[in-house]
Amino acid sequence: MKKSYFAVFFWIIVTLAVGLAAGMVSRPDAWYYTLNKPVWNPPAWIFAPVWILLYALMGAAAGLIWQRRAISQSTLALNLYVIQLILNIIWPLIFFGMRNPGLAFAEICLLWIAIVATLFAFWRVYRPPGFLLMPYFLWVSFAAVLNFTIWRMNISVA
Repeated sequence: MKKSYFAVFFWIIVTLAVGLAAGMVSRPDAWYYTLNKPVWNPPAWIFAPVWILLYALMGAAAGLIWQRRAISQSTLALNLYVIQLILNIIWPLIFFGMRNPGLAFAEICLLWIAIVATLFAFWRVYRPPGFLLMPYFLWVSFAAVLNFTIWRMNISVA
């Protein structure tokens, strides 16, 4: 099987572009800064570099799966990847755009399930891409807990 690193680069660029588009459409505004947040809420400056790294790792993982597209399970793995990427884009639209932390929490739970499914599908095709998704899985797990906490702390505000 001939490996093309162009595919890895392509998927990194596509995934970063999707993340950039999502970030440009919906981002924290004055409403967000007025919300009650737990003391363990990360500082605002950390989110952009973390997401850039995560999107790059996600794209590399997808590119490595794409290189193995001759394997029957790779189509399912890439379809799951696209589904979770779409769910990833929807979350900020709900949380920041609609200003609805409760609905955003429900959506991030769906995203988490989609990430887990993608992880397992990637592992079945080729283990290294699955490991590349682990930081993303951990960050979204943390984000889900943070989202839930912010929602609960602001139930009367929303």
